[in-house]
Amino acid sequence: MRRQIAPRTIVEAFLPFTGAAPLADIYEAANLVGLSDQPVRLAMRRLIANGDIEQVGRGRAGTLTLTNIGRSRLERDRLSLTLASAQDKGDAPWDEHWRLIAVSVPERERSTRDMLRRELLGLGAVAISAGLYASPHDLENELPEGTRPYLSTATTQDLNVKGISAPLEIAETLWPSQPTLEAYSTLDNATRQAASDADTPPLVRLLLLADALEEAIRDDPLLPLELRTSPWPPSQSRSMWAEQWRSISAQIQNPLYRDWAHLAAS
Repeated sequence: MRRQIAPRTIVEAFLPFTGAAPLADIYEAANLVGLSDQPVRLAMRRLIANGDIEQVGRGRAGTLTLTNIGRSRLERDRLSLTLASAQDKGDAPWDEHWRLIAVSVPERERSTRDMLRRELLGLGAVAISAGLYASPHDLENELPEGTRPYLSTATTQDLNVKGISAPLEIAETLWPSQPTLEAYSTLDNATRQAASDADTPPLVRLLLLADALEEAIRDDPLLPLELRTSPWPPSQSRSMWAEQWRSISAQIQNPLYRDWAHLAAS
């Protein structure tokens, strides 16, 4: 059974960081995956209203370009993909330091506190006590501007969480591997289907592959590989995904995710 792809996903797949995306290409791809033009138009209107994109021209003769806001958001969204690629290539070794971030926000600024909590959790940090978060990654520069007055930070090699001090045990306690492994089993299924489904147009198979990878990455805290079992199955899954992405991309002039070239590099 084919995965359902959201209209917004299709729109964003065509947006280059520089230059314009033809609307005709976006509509054609949406039609290929079974979507009509109307939900695609609605997705674009929302992106325009959010300040993420600008449209020039109307209908299929028009084009879309990213605004500075939209470019920054997509760059941030894809940092996880860049980190995963670097880890798999051995280019992002862990420095064996844990980062602690304490959040202290007055009750009258509850919305800021809630936003910071969401951001930290979204970046893969875990609360180890009320208002205190831990991560093996340095997350300060990934948090929104203006939030540092609410944060207290520390770095340590000597972390003890409820009597657990061995790094691999801490990692498995705070970031259990099973949910991540389950997320990548879905990616494996999508990769195998893309390889075997020769009747589906290459562009559609690429969209399905891209959607499956982004979904898997969303559920992956991307811990340094030194904190996971070796070999780490998600790394193998991403390698198989990249091989299939390259294979299908070679069949067409691939217009999707032009900034993903490094992710599928051999």
